[in-house]
Amino acid sequence: MTHTILRLPDVKATTGLSRSTIYQRVSDGTFPRPVGLGGRAVGWLEAEIQDWLQRRIEASRRVAG
Repeated sequence: MTHTILRLPDVKATTGLSRSTIYQRVSDGTFPRPVGLGGRAVGWLEAEIQDWLQRRIEASRRVAG
């Protein structure tokens, strides 16, 4: 199984969220947790970020529709 890891700049670009918002939502449990890559390096599984985005899109469509 292949997993694509996104680093913070890619997660920010993909979601449109700032670094502080990403980490606040991780802390709140409303955003996927990063995966430790060794040392202080972390990344996010692309599939989890895409799933999170899809849920946000679906939720916004239910409210608007």
